[in-house]
Amino acid sequence: MKHTPLYQVGRVIVPPIFRIGNPLIVNGTEKMPPKGRVVICCNHLTMKDPIFISSVHKRQINYMAKAELFENKFVGGVIRSLGAFPVHRGQGGDVDAMASARHLLEEERVVGIFIEGTRSRTGQLLKPKTGAVILAHETHSPILPMCITAPEGKVPSAFQKVAISCGDLILPEELGVEDGNISSYRKASRLVMSRIAEMRERDMLVLKKEN
Repeated sequence: MKHTPLYQVGRVIVPPIFRIGNPLIVNGTEKMPPKGRVVICCNHLTMKDPIFISSVHKRQINYMAKAELFENKFVGGVIRSLGAFPVHRGQGGDVDAMASARHLLEEERVVGIFIEGTRSRTGQLLKPKTGAVILAHETHSPILPMCITAPEGKVPSAFQKVAISCGDLILPEELGVEDGNISSYRKASRLVMSRIAEMRERDMLVLKKEN
């Protein structure tokens, strides 16, 4: 699937600027399949996270983004052109957002979801939400766990190095999900978060050595 025109332009121009502010240490990008449906699950530290993630992958990533960003018509139009689609948080599951994500995956595209549902104000991992694993299970999509890590596991400051890592793909059958069983969805989301936590611990050590 080709990039949308604005995504292609943004991918060339924006990441180098952001990398000046936060140089990146990148690991495991070869684990992204070159084609086919994929759900990216990542932790969330700053508003720059989608740019960081997109800058390390060749494929276009379509993000679930909070609905408030779409209230301004100009801003909403821009981020829609970049492949984002709105999700209303705190409503027990946004039916329209899930439908949009399913459609993208059925087209063999990549959907990016911040599994915690919001940014961490401290850098510590938050409790994972179940939406990503429900989506992966229902569409039979593999999950690519990713982790963004700053020094000491905190929110990155200006000019600090940031590590971005991809873990091994989690295949749908590895999730152990039973249809309609909320406890199995919660267990599966904890599995994904445990993979993210492993990368975070490793990358904190890498960043400590770099400094």
